[in-house]
Amino acid sequence: MLPDLERLIQLQEIESKAAVAAKAVAEAPGRIAALDALLHAATTALENAKHALAESKTRRGLIDKDLAAVQQRQGKYKDQLMQVKTNDEFRAMQHQIEAAAVEVGVQEEKILINMMEVDEINAAIKKAEAALKAAQAKVGTERAAIEADVKVQQVVVTECAAARTATVAGLNDKGLVDTFARIAKVRGTAVARAEGERCTVCQVRLRPAVFVNVLKNDQIVQCDSCNRILYFVSPAAAPAPPAQE
Repeated sequence: MLPDLERLIQLQEIESKAAVAAKAVAEAPGRIAALDALLHAATTALENAKHALAESKTRRGLIDKDLAAVQQRQGKYKDQLMQVKTNDEFRAMQHQIEAAAVEVGVQEEKILINMMEVDEINAAIKKAEAALKAAQAKVGTERAAIEADVKVQQVVVTECAAARTATVAGLNDKGLVDTFARIAKVRGTAVARAEGERCTVCQVRLRPAVFVNVLKNDQIVQCDSCNRILYFVSPAAAPAPPAQE
């Protein structure tokens, strides 16, 4: 194989590896932010549930206060009932006692509703506490994994940079670096394997004469369609990873 073609293939492998590593590093902050958002949501849910419980307890206190006031008034009416002297006064006082009894019933119903509400909120708190615990475990584990992977990928990026420099330095035709960069900028990848008279990336059939030249691997041949630099690997050899369009 032409040495420069071999180095270009190596350069493409280096660039692809570096791109994957760089993408992982670039995406890490977003992944961590998503974990933080998950934890924040779980924390907020628990805080909201606890706040709802506090509000419910406050309402219960007001209901109890109102009930006590009504019961006190009801007791006062009963005491006064024993002191009335006329039928009209008796009927009026009875009316007041009955009205107070109705209001007592209303307040007691409010208490029952509040108790049911508290039960639901307590259940929600337990659920939120479990969700927060799970979120904390998930965030702790995944954040550590992401941070560890970032360190690994940063090393890969550094190693690829050194390998890129060495590979480029080994090219006999330095102009190929510009050709490689120009194609990669437009196509994403600059080198592609040819197989079955086709470019394996763009899948456009090559002219027979072009494919014959590619088979030799002794010169720089570009795809007429996508302009990528082509090379051939015999079926017996291990194929290079397919490039992405």
